[in-house]
Amino acid sequence: MRTEMLVVGGGLGGVAAALTAARLGRTVVLTEATDWLGGQLTAQAVPPDEHPWIEGPAAPPGYAELRRRVRDYYRRAYPLRPGAARDPLLDPGLGVVSRMCHEPRVAVAVIEEMLAPWRSSGAITVLTGYEPVAAHTDGDRIEAVTLAHRHDGPEITVHAAYVADATELGDLLELAGVEHVIGAEGRDETGEPHAPEAADPHDQQAVSWCFALDHRPGEDHVIDRPAAYEHWRTTVAPFWPGPQLSFTDVVPITLKRRTWALMGADREAGEHFDLWRFRRILARENFTAGAFASDLTVVNWPQIDYWETPLLGVDAEQRHAALAASRALSLSFLYWLQTEAPRPDGGTGWPGLRLRPDVTGTADGLAKTPYIREARRIKAEFTVLEQHVGVAARPPGSGSEVFHDSVGLGSYRIDLHPSTGGRTYIDIESYPFQIPLGALIPVRVDNLLPANKNIGTTHITNGCYRLHPVEWSIGEAAGALAAFCLDRALPPRKARSDQAQLADYQRLLSDTLGIRLAWPEEIRSRPHHY
Repeated sequence: MRTEMLVVGGGLGGVAAALTAARLGRTVVLTEATDWLGGQLTAQAVPPDEHPWIEGPAAPPGYAELRRRVRDYYRRAYPLRPGAARDPLLDPGLGVVSRMCHEPRVAVAVIEEMLAPWRSSGAITVLTGYEPVAAHTDGDRIEAVTLAHRHDGPEITVHAAYVADATELGDLLELAGVEHVIGAEGRDETGEPHAPEAADPHDQQAVSWCFALDHRPGEDHVIDRPAAYEHWRTTVAPFWPGPQLSFTDVVPITLKRRTWALMGADREAGEHFDLWRFRRILARENFTAGAFASDLTVVNWPQIDYWETPLLGVDAEQRHAALAASRALSLSFLYWLQTEAPRPDGGTGWPGLRLRPDVTGTADGLAKTPYIREARRIKAEFTVLEQHVGVAARPPGSGSEVFHDSVGLGSYRIDLHPSTGGRTYIDIESYPFQIPLGALIPVRVDNLLPANKNIGTTHITNGCYRLHPVEWSIGEAAGALAAFCLDRALPPRKARSDQAQLADYQRLLSDTLGIRLAWPEEIRSRPHHY
């Protein structure tokens, strides 16, 4: 196949890159390893993590459209109560983590809807079930990528002028020999206050294999006891105060010990919310009486963070073993919840907790893929450091670094989960930030653009650049950059180094696509709080 832009990976960044390039008149082939587009929002079953200003003009335009379409979908298809249906900020799940939590398959439907006219016109070709197995290079360019179907079908080689790596782990960087980093950089290299003293490539954030539940009191939905159950029941991580399978862990910000409630948090005891509501994706109270027998919630809680073995920098056998162990941890936690978890009434277990494989689109009830927090990262023309965005690492009240080559905005705390290097949470304040174009340009390769969590950040700053709307913004910038460079027959690094070209590219982003490139000053200097 031949196309102008090949986007490998159908997560939020990949979808945004494809849509943006198509809107700017370019042909795109978009590939995805699973049968669901949407990445962390869908196949990984993670309700969106977002910032306090996501409902305003700082939201990426395409991402704001996705959110609007999700709400409209529920209004069209679901039996909402009149008050919920009228709410312009409808939140189907009333989850704590986001201003709008919803079911993964609704996002899948909405993404398909957004792509539909472009697929019908032939501007975007979507290949699901395909993952990259080889990259064909000529000097500093990627000429083509070969993709294999995960189950059946022939291999396909796609030739393209520009290639976007929107995979969850930055797979093309390794396949094409693109200079990249894995794991944690050392403080001796970056000067970041929260970096480890020396680099450790195997120090990578935990992954989590999520699953969806409802609750049917009086029924028995207990799964078979997992073979790994005793291991996880007795394992105590070096950064936790008790066994992995418990309601006791630490507050990420302060590292003080805390104990969760599964349901019915006691506000008088200082419990602001319970685990059940943390990532709830469907709240019965939003819908007409009797429409649903139970809420739906997604388990992406601290207890399923898998930290024993990294996914990157190991051989295929070790990676597969780590993924299997992550699945075993999630099922072990579910079994513990159903059989041994302490209840407020003094009993143990909630046997009525029921896996919902229909919600995740799988046979076993686990998400299609694990939630990936950290990927391979390009060695970029510019690398974002903690000193650019971290509140404690900046002069007091200064706000984030202002980047002359901004291509979009984002905001989230620097939030790192426990790592395979044995380190505990790093959860510190950051300022609302810009995405610099330099972080999207590899130091050598001319036509490879990152479009996921693989941009020029560090292990530390990845903690705030890895979230849903930021990934979408990165994809928008990559898709627009490919279209811009094709129009002018110039390489991406020239679009950054030539001030006139950079100004024209930024006008394309802001004037044509409506993308905000700078935060209002009153927001830029306000730390991002949960």
